[in-house]
Amino acid sequence: MRISTLDGRRVGLWGWGREGRAAWRAIRNRLPELPLTLFCTPHEAADAASLGDPLLSPCTQVSAQALAACEVVVKSPGISPYGAEATAAHEQGTQFVGGTALWFAERPDARTLCVTGTKGKSTTTALLAHLLRAAGVRTALAGNIGVPLLELLDAQADAWAIELSSYQTRDVATSGVRPGIAVVTNVYPEHLDWHGGEARYVADKLALLTEARPRIAVLNAADARLAALALPDSDVRWFGREDGWHLRGDTVHRGDLAVLDTRDLPLPGHHNRGNLCAVLAALEAYGLDAAALATNARSFQPLPHRLQALGTRDGLTWVNDSISTTPHASIAALELYREVPVAILVGGHDRGLDWAAFAAHVGARPPQAVVTMGQNGPRIHAVLRASADVAGFYLRQAGDLDTAVAQARAALGPKGGVLLLSPGAPSFGPYRDYAERGRHFARLGGFDPDAIAAIPGLGVG
Repeated sequence: MRISTLDGRRVGLWGWGREGRAAWRAIRNRLPELPLTLFCTPHEAADAASLGDPLLSPCTQVSAQALAACEVVVKSPGISPYGAEATAAHEQGTQFVGGTALWFAERPDARTLCVTGTKGKSTTTALLAHLLRAAGVRTALAGNIGVPLLELLDAQADAWAIELSSYQTRDVATSGVRPGIAVVTNVYPEHLDWHGGEARYVADKLALLTEARPRIAVLNAADARLAALALPDSDVRWFGREDGWHLRGDTVHRGDLAVLDTRDLPLPGHHNRGNLCAVLAALEAYGLDAAALATNARSFQPLPHRLQALGTRDGLTWVNDSISTTPHASIAALELYREVPVAILVGGHDRGLDWAAFAAHVGARPPQAVVTMGQNGPRIHAVLRASADVAGFYLRQAGDLDTAVAQARAALGPKGGVLLLSPGAPSFGPYRDYAERGRHFARLGGFDPDAIAAIPGLGVG
């Protein structure tokens, strides 16, 4: 859907975060006389009123009837189209569209490299942009990573490295524009509350491949769901298997050719080094000499809140992995610190994910301590109790992050170790987002939250 096709129609905006404001600016720049209804909170309505746009009318009571009064609703990614109000409005003819779909429709000639996956998509996208720029390619880094695509609607770039969440992947499919390259790192359950179940989550995530039909698909051969896909309309390039880009021990190989020792790379965790293989496969698909570019990974600046080593205080190494929103991500974080005493903080917003695999992991490779917290903290604690009894690790519950940190510090004792925030759950409730949670953790450790928060390389460069 082009923005121009909204002219003369009853149009709503749903959500007033950064994505919602980007959608308003893009539509207003193209259609200055189009009336818009803004569905938002009372606080957001006051902010919107300060813009002085007489054609922007806030509505703070979101209902199916109010939504159905619009022909088209431009929806922010965090708002599910599967909720009762949206479903009822859709049944009455309202069309819901995301900003990602609008951008793709407006920029059909953009050379796009779209990255998604349950884990690792942000680092993969940023590393891809970093190596493209090292090759002299003018590259935009945007999407779910921090800059909405519509903020860069008129920007010029030779390549677009775009991170897509599961909230946005179907948007690409509905835009009618095929991505140039699509990279998928892995797929396992997450965001089940937004999608309404595991099957729909997987279908929405894989829509980037099965419905958007990228010209080239770069896929992880080690992921069973990806390996089982049939994509007749795409040229599929596999990473993670021996005839392509893969890891052997700590060394990246292209087939049998050893390319790069990863031990000194600023990519914490084996999974991140595996995602370097995804990046190199994507660069090769783009037409570049990936092997020659690989050494530039040494100058990559890691992203905040992703296995981010903040520093050491009183013998404790503080590690901020607040971006971790699945038990699988918490397992990967523990693997990185398996040789040292570690106390891990887990729990947050309860999306109903299964913690059995995490319990099995800590039972087989026990950390020094696990402290549960947040809405699903009691449920995780109950799942872990048997593992703690058998494996002998310290297991405690906390009502909030401050108490969880105090209990973890006590568990590590005077000998010190790693204090690891890797919640395996979203931050909704006490925090606006994972970044706010990570900043709070940094403050508790005596670190400057502003100094640890910047994402390098966003936008066009």
